[in-house]
Amino acid sequence: MPVQTILFDINETVLDLNRLRPKFNHYFGSEGYMTTWFSMLLHSSTVCLVTEVHSDFKSLALTALKALAGRLDKSISDEGYQDILSTLAALPAHEDVKPAMDKLKLSGFRLVALSNSSSKLLNSQLSFAGLKAYFDDTISVEQANTFKPSKSAYLFALQQLQVAPSQARLVATHDWDTHGALSAGLKAAYIDRSGAPYNSYYLMPDIASNSMIEIAQKIMDKENRQP
Repeated sequence: MPVQTILFDINETVLDLNRLRPKFNHYFGSEGYMTTWFSMLLHSSTVCLVTEVHSDFKSLALTALKALAGRLDKSISDEGYQDILSTLAALPAHEDVKPAMDKLKLSGFRLVALSNSSSKLLNSQLSFAGLKAYFDDTISVEQANTFKPSKSAYLFALQQLQVAPSQARLVATHDWDTHGALSAGLKAAYIDRSGAPYNSYYLMPDIASNSMIEIAQKIMDKENRQP
């Protein structure tokens, strides 16, 4: 069955988190702590997921910031934490995103934003980045009290879209995300934004590239569509 719907992870895949780096340099003393914080955030969301603790991505993001500050013996005010977190709503799109989405839209694909972020933050992010018009739907998995990469997160999105797993493909820069989608029966495409090797224990997608434009072309080739 041909793929009709392309789901896009948002943070790092579509939006460039590097806008956060100066904030971490200011408050934590090094831009590199941005990556540490984001890894801590993803770790805590996974722990809550597997232990069935109800949580939300915004609260976990703040908790991870405070934990990082504690480890580094940094004193940061509540205003400072909010200054960092507010930047999440003001991230630019990677340069290769809009050209790739133009190709996919012209080829007739249904494009959907799928994120662990709240619906409010997700819509703010897409509006700021000038991407809302590209997406036919936006879905936050928080609506289902879950997080990616749980199978229920992807199946919730497909249920909302009334699409079978075989008719959908996830595009993401996190190998745990593409693995989760593949485990739920979707197809996937991995875009390498970091240069880190793909985890060999995870299911491997049939499309991979370090360019979103090339990802789009490979998807069209797979589905025999031309822009």
